[in-house]
Amino acid sequence: MRAVTFAKPGTVEVTEKPVPEIAPDEVLVKIGGAGLCHSDLHILHMPADSPLIGRTLGHESAGWVERLGEQVTGFAVGDAVLVSLIWGCGQCAKCLAGQDNLCEATGDRTRMPKSPGIGPEGGMAEYLAVKARHLDPIGTLDPVAAAPLADAALTPMHAINSVRHALTSDATVVTIGLGGLGHLGLQILAATTGARIIALDTDEAKLAAAPGHGADIALKSDGEAAAKILELTNGLGADVVLDFVGVQPTVDLATAVIGAGGSLRFVGLGGGSFPYVAGTGSLPWGVNIERSFGGTRSEQREVIALAQAGKIGADIVRYPLDEAPQAFADLEAGKVPGRAVLIP
Repeated sequence: MRAVTFAKPGTVEVTEKPVPEIAPDEVLVKIGGAGLCHSDLHILHMPADSPLIGRTLGHESAGWVERLGEQVTGFAVGDAVLVSLIWGCGQCAKCLAGQDNLCEATGDRTRMPKSPGIGPEGGMAEYLAVKARHLDPIGTLDPVAAAPLADAALTPMHAINSVRHALTSDATVVTIGLGGLGHLGLQILAATTGARIIALDTDEAKLAAAPGHGADIALKSDGEAAAKILELTNGLGADVVLDFVGVQPTVDLATAVIGAGGSLRFVGLGGGSFPYVAGTGSLPWGVNIERSFGGTRSEQREVIALAQAGKIGADIVRYPLDEAPQAFADLEAGKVPGRAVLIP
């Protein structure tokens, strides 16, 4: 089969690999679509001694059941399925508490839990072997359109759920970045809350699309944005800020506009930082901050349900699997407005 392989730093290649064998508790999935994420670009920039060299990439995958292991029940050949982002153990204390994105067996204080394409072989290929418990049925959803739900929708859903108590009808939420994660986060906010949504980006086309995705106000993310947000909130700041980018300018903006008692969620992996001074000075009183990661299995089912109801959907740019190097290049150059999806 053809598979998108991390060949060396800065390079992906479409190579031939054997169709994977499946264990008794696994399913062979024929991939219909595999989303391309900025996390994949981070992998591409890893050094030559990275353990991911030679691995198949792809942590957003959907397709159809091709073959079932002898112990698998609940699925039939031909079923359309979404592959989970997080492959938790299912048995540790965190997994049993429904926090599989914090799995203690496959992750720890410094390592993310196991995900396809980030350790195990990923879904940018013609086939993927997956334990049946890491699959969710998607019914009549097109696997190409559904693939980004595994991360580009799941990750914002988790961040939004963590601040849902603050997203009241009189609240203001600021979303920074309207790319792969951000444009779906915007739709989830609009579909599931009554809060006023202020959406920001540096890209004019993304800002133009923001009202159609549910934004009440769309602002250019520039040197004047913080002052405008404070003016819109009578100087009090936002109740919630979701930073889907995480570069220094967006982190600076997020910390400049959060209100007292507000909730800050850093989702993007851009490497920005801010100083924290215990006592006074760095943030308003009562602000809580979370380094949000991934989402849970129940949250994956939430985003599937929203997609099935037609309330959310990724803006897709389709690429044949063989054009994976071009898709990576386009994403890095900022030419993909929503989500690139590779199609075998």
